[in-house]
Amino acid sequence: MKKILFLCMAILGTGTLVFFLYKKEEGPNRVYAIGDPLDSLNQVVVYYNGGMGNVSERNTSPDGYNIGLKYQCVEFVKRYYYQHYKHKMPNAYGNAIDFFNKDLKDGELNADRDLIQYTNPSKSKPQVGDLIIMDATWSNEYGHVVIVSKVTEDEVEIIQQNAGNPDHPRDVFDLESDDGLWEIDHSRILGWLRMK
Repeated sequence: MKKILFLCMAILGTGTLVFFLYKKEEGPNRVYAIGDPLDSLNQVVVYYNGGMGNVSERNTSPDGYNIGLKYQCVEFVKRYYYQHYKHKMPNAYGNAIDFFNKDLKDGELNADRDLIQYTNPSKSKPQVGDLIIMDATWSNEYGHVVIVSKVTEDEVEIIQQNAGNPDHPRDVFDLESDDGLWEIDHSRILGWLRMK
């Protein structure tokens, strides 16, 4: 199949207008149904949500643990942590933005999630499996939460559910190191959470 180059523009939550290019294979557009698998990390699947504001039924584990509303971003990260790490968060509720406690210092325990919390920037470099929490915007008061799927010296790849574009469940951010601090270059990233 031939690839077609598209020029797109978007307005970021900061009000900044940006232009970007992406390639798409020519051919019939794929039509997704809610619940279609889009990607996976360690055999935990990212599903299509039908639209960022769509709310389906609640997903719970066989023992009653609240995983989240299908197929929001929170549901994916909690399902990943439950299935991959056997981790249950003490506070099983809340939106993505509620995962980050702004009162904690870098490297302190986030008791609501039973995870170590790091600020952006942090003395600790992000690691595969960390949860990255993104701040709210004028169009999304709930924030966003994703999982780190790959880390190099200068980039962090993430995997996410309910990001808006079903053809784009992964993204890459620049990672910078300066004076002993690691920073993911994205204005909305508050920090990351990690297993103890």
